[in-house]
Amino acid sequence: MTGAATLSPAVPKPAHVPDAAVYDFDMFADPAYVADPHKRVMDLVQNAPRVFWTPRNGGHWMLMSHAAIFNAARDIEAFSSEIVPQSQIKAMVARLPPGTPHIPQPLPINIDPPDHTKYRAPLNRVFSPKAINALKNDIRALANQLLDRVADKGRCEFMTEVAEPLPVQVFLKMLGLPLERQEEYRAIVKDHLSDPDPDPKNVMKKLLHITAIMRDTMLERRENPRDDIISLLWKTEIDGKPTTMDDMENYGVVLFIAGLDTVMNGIGHGVRHLAMDLPLQDQLRQNPQLVAEATEEILRRYTFTVPPRVVGKDMEFEGLQMKKGERAMLFLPAADLDPKEYANSESVDLKRENKVHIAFNAGPHRCLGSHLARVELQIVYEQVLARLPQFRLDPEHPPTFHCGHIIGVDSLHLTWNS
Repeated sequence: MTGAATLSPAVPKPAHVPDAAVYDFDMFADPAYVADPHKRVMDLVQNAPRVFWTPRNGGHWMLMSHAAIFNAARDIEAFSSEIVPQSQIKAMVARLPPGTPHIPQPLPINIDPPDHTKYRAPLNRVFSPKAINALKNDIRALANQLLDRVADKGRCEFMTEVAEPLPVQVFLKMLGLPLERQEEYRAIVKDHLSDPDPDPKNVMKKLLHITAIMRDTMLERRENPRDDIISLLWKTEIDGKPTTMDDMENYGVVLFIAGLDTVMNGIGHGVRHLAMDLPLQDQLRQNPQLVAEATEEILRRYTFTVPPRVVGKDMEFEGLQMKKGERAMLFLPAADLDPKEYANSESVDLKRENKVHIAFNAGPHRCLGSHLARVELQIVYEQVLARLPQFRLDPEHPPTFHCGHIIGVDSLHLTWNS
């Protein structure tokens, strides 16, 4: 989405929603949000209800406070990740004509325990701290290579030249997909994530497209395994049964979408902050051992994911009546700016006592790739500070953003004295 995006139509307020709980906010196209996302998040934290209902994008709940989100994320009966119930999916599949290709599902993201647990278990080994730590040298070498290409120029558009290619190349290598197709892959992911009100039929087509472009690699790895995630998943079992091609396609779509989009946005937000906070740049250059702490504090300050949920039952939550089937957004960026949880929450403070953030969510759906994200973020910050002189935002080209379920940085122009 861009600044030219238009607000979605406002829908009527349901009778059970009190007027005091209504706040007009479009999480895809709110002008102030698209212009400067986290500035707008801070405004919402200060002025919107801690839980509110917005009439935009079909009408849905926004959970804002740290306590509300933490409790909701752990209560899968009240807030389900099955945006489309499994029973409905099975009924739809049963009506498809014979010979219809398998319709992939992004498992385990869109299912709840106990099924979530058995599908997530094979991935825990792939993203374990031990497995990710083994990649550190390669990640650092790639970061240096990308930064050395721009160091003598005195300027760069950081997203396209560093922040995007680094995590994308790392993840494509981990998956075992060809690097030369990264631009094609990124275009597919951007298209998938940019729709504020996705039509199920269009989603189905997009998921089938993703599995189609991965199928040859998956089949080849089944016969000739290598040292990559696709090969490893072929060797695992799900609930005691051998992995099938349907399972691989389900894993493929979730890994493809999540792995090729999220971390680059964290990098963009963090480097943008460093470009605006020259004293912090100087402090980290003089004390590189503080980069790990800075990584966590910047993650808290610029949390950027908004997981969707479906209300699982008629209930009262935070003093409000919610009805089964209504949508609710876990607005993690607001949770990590909650002044009841963090004093002076808008400040990046390396001496902050409470450093425990919720940027990777909580409960059974806590981000599986959190360790990989931390490693990539920390290495990028370390190498940017080691490879480039003091850098600033380019005043002639201010940053641009996109919003939705991911708050992302589209462009980030930096300048420095080469």
